[in-house]
Amino acid sequence: QVQLVESGGGLVQAGGSLRLSCAATGRTFSSYAMGWYRQAPGKERELVAIISRGGSTHYANSVKGRFTISRDNAKNTVYLQMNSLKPEDTAVYYCVAGEEYTSSWSRYDYWGQGTQVTVSS
Repeated sequence: QVQLVESGGGLVQAGGSLRLSCAATGRTFSSYAMGWYRQAPGKERELVAIISRGGSTHYANSVKGRFTISRDNAKNTVYLQMNSLKPEDTAVYYCVAGEEYTSSWSRYDYWGQGTQVTVSS
């Protein structure tokens, strides 16, 4: 069993930066693929970034070059550094964990409660 707790969301102006953190419980954190998804009001859930157990990463085209996902297995934490934020990045961001490194959100077994990111223009 894994529990995920996100932090770091907030209100920022366009062009600004935020770093999201996701702290995981459980001693098997390093064995899970981790990721971030987001959902804006009235829109479907979408992939932001994922990172494998070995550190391979994959990004949505919309955030490539602006966002960076990383993990610290010693701290059981995954991060999402978000730079050059745009109003269209406004959404609730969810941390996920699963045994499979995949872009399919339904394959992730564990989800955090979400953290709101709001980017003002």
